[in-house]
Amino acid sequence: MAIYPDLAGKVVLITGGASGIGEAIVRAFAQQDARVGFVDIDAAAGTALAAELTASGRTVHFQSLDLRDIPALEAGIEAIREALGPINVLVNNAAHDERHPAQDVTPDYFDDRIAVNLRHQFFASQAVLPDMKAAGGGAILCMSSISWMAGFGGMPIYTASKSAIIGMVRSLARDFGPDNIRVNAITPGWIVTQRQLDLWLTPEADAERNARQSLKRRLYPDDVARLALFLASEDASALTAQNYIADGGWV
Repeated sequence: MAIYPDLAGKVVLITGGASGIGEAIVRAFAQQDARVGFVDIDAAAGTALAAELTASGRTVHFQSLDLRDIPALEAGIEAIREALGPINVLVNNAAHDERHPAQDVTPDYFDDRIAVNLRHQFFASQAVLPDMKAAGGGAILCMSSISWMAGFGGMPIYTASKSAIIGMVRSLARDFGPDNIRVNAITPGWIVTQRQLDLWLTPEADAERNARQSLKRRLYPDDVARLALFLASEDASALTAQNYIADGGWV
């Protein structure tokens, strides 16, 4: 990966950082010598990752919490702030793409999917705003998905959440811009994680992925992590309110 000297020493907060794309982003920022705090509901995986990176000489702090609980999220962010310092970069990565046929969705399930996939991104952004204002700027990255752009079925509340993120990003970018805070979206395509391999990436599905992509290769979490590094760095200092699609040319 490229090295961005301005990221060294920056305090970076990543949600959903214990596995998959989030883990790759945690590792990527740690390799830049950033001070990395991350949160995840998976305490065992998060603790193991933090211990591994700390043992290798990186500065990493992990908090286990459920992002659906906004007071717990705010407390976790405060704990990371106390451990590492004011937050300069936020990566709103956490999500859960559980399939849910439309006819089976109840009001409680609807609210839960919004909480898992959308609501926490707003409140995490709100929580780090004072730090970034005091620092004279910052970067917020919000993770969307091509699922809504490609019209995937079988998970309508997930796709609704991921499309709503784009509207939120554009509005927050306008509101936060006067304080030199950049807000952008990253929209991954079908990224091959262990979860995808375990649940959905059958040979037939992989063949369809290959047919739909312009680039005839699998995409991996590091492909997204590289984009996150660039957008968080000063090399992207003129970029805000945009949606950057990392899907190999699917949509």
